[in-house]
Amino acid sequence: PDAFTEALLRKNYNVPQGQVDAVLARGTGEGWAEKRPGYGWSFSPMLTDPESLLQSYRMRLALEPAALLEPGYKLEPGVIAQLRAAEQQLLDGGIQSATALQLHDRGVRFHEALAEGSGNAFFIDTIRRVNRVRRLLSYRSMQDRRRYLQHTQQHLKLLELLERGRQEEASAAMRTHLEATLRNIGSISKLLRS
Repeated sequence: PDAFTEALLRKNYNVPQGQVDAVLARGTGEGWAEKRPGYGWSFSPMLTDPESLLQSYRMRLALEPAALLEPGYKLEPGVIAQLRAAEQQLLDGGIQSATALQLHDRGVRFHEALAEGSGNAFFIDTIRRVNRVRRLLSYRSMQDRRRYLQHTQQHLKLLELLERGRQEEASAAMRTHLEATLRNIGSISKLLRS
């Protein structure tokens, strides 16, 4: 249920209190569970509402292209090389062999690294927070992996533009990338509701 107690979790999943505490601490940290006033816990509606995943992308659409335009934006060559290698692994077969967790974490690392290049703590913190909250819904969207070839190609293009110092074009490319992701997620909304 949306609202629950620790006792319910212990009973339903036959786990000790320490494990329940650890899961609830992680849920609180990631934003998908919260202590109710007085007694019990509740899941965030962001966890159970597929529209939340779309909303998270619309928020990212407002932030991530802007982060690439910050004065003094700088993505270190070593970071670019690491990100490029991760994308190449996907092209070399990782799209089909990676777990949902690996695919999600690769995307998170990519987008957070690009935000970190802005040097703006507000962009960085906000993008990290939204990535933590959308993790569980994001896993369901990975059942259809056809879109990852396009994502990987778009990520490589972004890296090329940033490497050449072409922030304006990179910002426009990021907007296009996130818009395409929004369209793709909209087309698999049945998976998110299941």
